[in-house]
This record gives sequence, C-alpha cells and structure tokens, in this order.
Amino acid sequence: MPDYSRYEFIKVEKAERVATVTLNRPDRLNAVNPGLHHELMTIWNDLAEDREVNAIILTGAGRAFCAGGDVKGMASGTLASPSGGTSERITAAEGRRIVQNMLDVEQPIIGAINGDAIGLGATLALLCDITVVSEKARFADTHVKVGVVAGDGGAVIWPLLVGPHRAKEFLMRGNFINGAEAGRIGMVNYAVPQEQVMTKAQELAQELADGPTFAIRWSKLAVNKWLKEQANLIMDTGLAYEMMTFNTWHHKEAVNAFVEKRKPNFLKEPEEK
Repeated sequence: MPDYSRYEFIKVEKAERVATVTLNRPDRLNAVNPGLHHELMTIWNDLAEDREVNAIILTGAGRAFCAGGDVKGMASGTLASPSGGTSERITAAEGRRIVQNMLDVEQPIIGAINGDAIGLGATLALLCDITVVSEKARFADTHVKVGVVAGDGGAVIWPLLVGPHRAKEFLMRGNFINGAEAGRIGMVNYAVPQEQVMTKAQELAQELADGPTFAIRWSKLAVNKWLKEQANLIMDTGLAYEMMTFNTWHHKEAVNAFVEKRKPNFLKEPEEK
C-alpha cells in the first residue's frame, strides 16, 4: 500500500473508496515549488497502485486551487535543464511525466476547483476527468505573463476544450475566465456556488467509486487515448520552447518586475551591468 505520509506538500485522505488529494501550500496559494512539482509527478503512480481507491478528488487547501509556478522561485533560479536536476529544481522531464502519469491513472479524477487555477494549476484542473468549479474561481494560463511558453500541458488541453482560436488567445494573452463563463462555454462540467463545490465533487466521486469499476475505468482510458495522442504530439515541442524562453531577457524582465511590483518593459532589452 502506498505511503502517503511521505508527501510534504500534498495531503491524501481516504474514505469509502475515494481518495481526496489536496494541494497543501495554502500560505502560497498552492503555488508549485520544486518539492510540490516532484510530488505531482509521483502521486499519480501511488494512487494508481492503491487498491483501496476507486475514485479521486483533486482540490486545493485554502482559498485557491493552485496559483501555478512560484514566480519568486523563478526569480531565484529554480529551473533546471530539460532532463536533469535535483529535488530542489524543476525540470522539463518532470513536467512531461506529470501530464503522462495523470492521464495514465485508471481511477476517475474529479476536480473540485475551489478557487483560482493559474498556469500549471489550470492544466491540472482541466486534465481532471470531471471538473466541478466555483463560479467565482478564475482560470488562466499566465505563462506568457512571465515571458515563457505554456509548455507544461496548457498547449495540449486548452485547444481540446475551447478550440484552437480561443486557446491561442488565452495562451498568447494570459487572460482570465471565471468558473461561470467556463461552464457556459463547456470548458468545465459543473460551475456551482463556492460552498457547493466539494459537496458536488464528493457526490460524483462516490457514485463512480460505487459503480462498475472496470467499465468506468476502461471508458476513461479509451477516451484518454485521444488526450495522450495530443500530448505526444505537442508536449515535447511545448516544453522545448518553454525551456528556450526561460533563457530570454523577456523572462528575466517579467519575473524581476513581478518581484519588484512594477510593470514589465518588453520593448527594450536592458543594458548589461
């Protein structure tokens, strides 16, 4: 049986064949640091092997679901090479495996999106099999706001949900969409008042946990063949472009401006000191 106590930034609670998986950095809006990034890669393998789990709920602690990458961490250089690194670095290889491992989990994943889902947080939310979101929660892939490409899954899932034209605008502008509007355009399954998010997610998860296990799991896997095909087509290119943009002065200007709480200037490359 998997040992979930070893996770520092993810909390797992099990009851009635349902595992509730909570991103647990509420003081940082569950922003993804290197430790959480690594745990997001391994948690899906553990859940897949857990015979006591027939359905999974993914949610966030506190008032956000996940604020995406830790921009202050970017400013201090927590990105590694595409294929290497340590537990203290975020790598492209881990980014690829997060998406792959999430798509490989046979148990249905219900996203209980309790608050804002930004960047990688939006990708995690939208990769869930069924999404229940707060009407007031905001979705955005804001990679472009920090001068990088949405290579860690955004370029895969957004076009599948909203079409290429809308997806390109969201990814190129980093604009926000609230849960109510996301529900209206079919980007998510359910948009409900904040206080009903977890109740609805638990209702769906329990129904699936108590249902015909193999029919449910294999129906999911059949549809996920399509998602995997898109991930196989796009992920490597997206991650390669993302790694390249991490080395541009636009990215450096964006994260410095964020830390210094000013508007970035992308029109003039700063002179070297």
